[in-house]
Amino acid sequence: MPQMSTAMPWLVRCGVTAGLVLLACRIATPWIDAGLQQPAVTARDGSLITFNRYVAEPKPVIALVGSSVSWRLKEEYFSQASVRNLALAGGSPVTGLAIVAEQRELPKIVLIETNVLSREADDALVEQFSGGKAGPTLLRPVRMAVAAFELWNHAPPNAAQAAAAREQLLRQPPSDFDNRVYVERAVQQMNAEDPTAVARANVARIGKLIADIEQRGSRALLFEVPFQPETENTRTASITREIVAAAFPDRNRWLHIEPVRSELRWADGVHLDERSAQLVARSIEQALATKIAR
Repeated sequence: MPQMSTAMPWLVRCGVTAGLVLLACRIATPWIDAGLQQPAVTARDGSLITFNRYVAEPKPVIALVGSSVSWRLKEEYFSQASVRNLALAGGSPVTGLAIVAEQRELPKIVLIETNVLSREADDALVEQFSGGKAGPTLLRPVRMAVAAFELWNHAPPNAAQAAAAREQLLRQPPSDFDNRVYVERAVQQMNAEDPTAVARANVARIGKLIADIEQRGSRALLFEVPFQPETENTRTASITREIVAAAFPDRNRWLHIEPVRSELRWADGVHLDERSAQLVARSIEQALATKIAR
């Protein structure tokens, strides 16, 4: 008992000290970031882990860049192990493509989602990962530690586990979730937005980045993830599609994916549910195999 009473205050002091250190880091991080003109990172913590991993590990055969639409296409949904999904939830495909182009080594194939081009590229994030360097994780100790813990705590399954999970998910029937309220909201928002200016700027930058990486031996293919019919016909989707088609009219530039539409479901008319995302990932692999075989 005396040993216990002696140890407890020491443990309490350690806990309080650790808490104060973490609090100080949390308070200091925005100040340090501001002094270095770095943007605040909150939802991007997972992206920082993804890009740190991409920079640090051997380059994959296939890299996929996109927005939250492609972010749903998890790496474990693909049967090929050497696929890296660099899509950004809430971001632009240009960001991922620019980061890929900044690396000394390139993947053999880069797949570029074109659904969402109404957001500007995150040039601060591109600079952070330019030239093969990893991001300044020491400047964000608390947030990066949390993101790293989440990655460790939800480690991706091994090949056998992923294959079993894919088959089990595909054996299930399509979801019967009623998403009408969310679709109406998405349609309203997408009809109110005019993406023309930003989409044109992004398309021009994509063209330059494609020329760069293909000159260095990589191959770039554009693809479009299916939307629910109501959202496919909105102002934003239609304008974006027209701008991209005008800039890239060559059909050989496109990866035409053909999942069975009747099997697809969307949580909100825009973002695929898990089963549907897996069906689209499988369709991408099938289309890519056909493309390469030609």
